[in-house]
Amino acid sequence: GRLPDRGARRRAGGGVKRAPALQPLSHGHQHALAVAVMLRRADATGAAEAARAFTRFWHAEGRAHFHDEEEVLLPAYAEFGDPGHPLVVRVLVDHVTIRQRARAIERRAPERIDAAGLQDLGMLLASHVRLEERELFPLIEAALPAAALAEVADALVGAEGAR
Repeated sequence: GRLPDRGARRRAGGGVKRAPALQPLSHGHQHALAVAVMLRRADATGAAEAARAFTRFWHAEGRAHFHDEEEVLLPAYAEFGDPGHPLVVRVLVDHVTIRQRARAIERRAPERIDAAGLQDLGMLLASHVRLEERELFPLIEAALPAAALAEVADALVGAEGAR
């Protein structure tokens, strides 16, 4: 038989089947992608509003999302996989870069927000989400046994409840 066309399923509204433990993180990625679109569309007249939208997202979800990945997901992966894997390194470097850019946005007066910088941040945020969804999460799902994925799910629920 023919293999299913994953792209057609994705285009039709279906997504990649994600382990239940990682679904909350994937859901957070949908919010990040919406903000990334705003950032990529920022121009001189809309830069301040795009920066405010990013800052709201960052404080409401983004920082905590990075924390969950760095404190729960990646250490769980490190028990079964290589913590120095290039995907892990790239994700962590992206996190540091995005954090630095969030701080820079917060320090600037709204009238001094650079539209080109916001557009670059939007591209970085979108590529970061795609990297995690398409490469990192499948790597982790393949490496972790079901019991470890269940522990990740419990830890993520606990982290959410603690906020």
